[in-house]
Amino acid sequence: MLGRAALRVARGLGDEAAEGYALADLAGLYFLTGRPGDALALTDRSLEIWRRLDVVSWIRRCLNNRGLLLQELGRHAESEEALRQSLAYARQLDDPYGEAVTHSHLGNLYEHSDPRAAIEQHRRSLAMGDEIGAVIVQHSAHCNIGYAHLRLGEPAAALPHFEESLRILGGYDNWHGESQTRLGLVRALRLLGRAGRAVGECGELLRRADARADRYAGGLARHQYGLLLREQGRTGEAYEQWRSALAALDGTDGQAVVGELRELLAGGADALR
Repeated sequence: MLGRAALRVARGLGDEAAEGYALADLAGLYFLTGRPGDALALTDRSLEIWRRLDVVSWIRRCLNNRGLLLQELGRHAESEEALRQSLAYARQLDDPYGEAVTHSHLGNLYEHSDPRAAIEQHRRSLAMGDEIGAVIVQHSAHCNIGYAHLRLGEPAAALPHFEESLRILGGYDNWHGESQTRLGLVRALRLLGRAGRAVGECGELLRRADARADRYAGGLARHQYGLLLREQGRTGEAYEQWRSALAALDGTDGQAVVGELRELLAGGADALR
């Protein structure tokens, strides 16, 4: 609501820079609520403004965000092109923070085809984050390395990276990064058969998501909680969690999880016939 109000005011004033800021901020909000398609449209409009104003730092930032969003939408070739452009601008600006973030996004992109190459990108990001003392970069790098190890089927290697990511984050307020790290931690623990701790960590994630009224993060957590309940033989409770998760995630761009939830619920319905 506030993002849309800011955009209306900027346009009413004819202030292009303010409109560019408002579009980028609103795009970020759409991304955080699982709507990367809507976020991409807003990002492209913001990018058009910054190119017209020739503000290189914001061109770099929008290209970086564009690459991230295209990756989320499965448009991998376009994503890499945008990220490479952003990386060139970061080096032109001598912006090590921006360069580190772009290496992080490239790692997320490579995770789909070559998780080992993804880990190398994340390690480059981590090294730059260590050099400039950027806590969020360090935290994100460990989280992303953890997810790459999960994709490789290596939960034991993933676990310490999720733990280190949360340790580094400490009291910093970065809910998106924190929620993704806690979700990865739950997945690693579940795959390692550490059900007791996984249930506790999942409950903590759910409490934090509900406190922020974050239905998207809550839906992802309930998906994992249902899997944990099923493994304990509590199938009825598991289906309740999956129904709640589907209601929270339906209409978002998290189609992989939505598809799995529908399959899980369909399996439950078949079992009851």
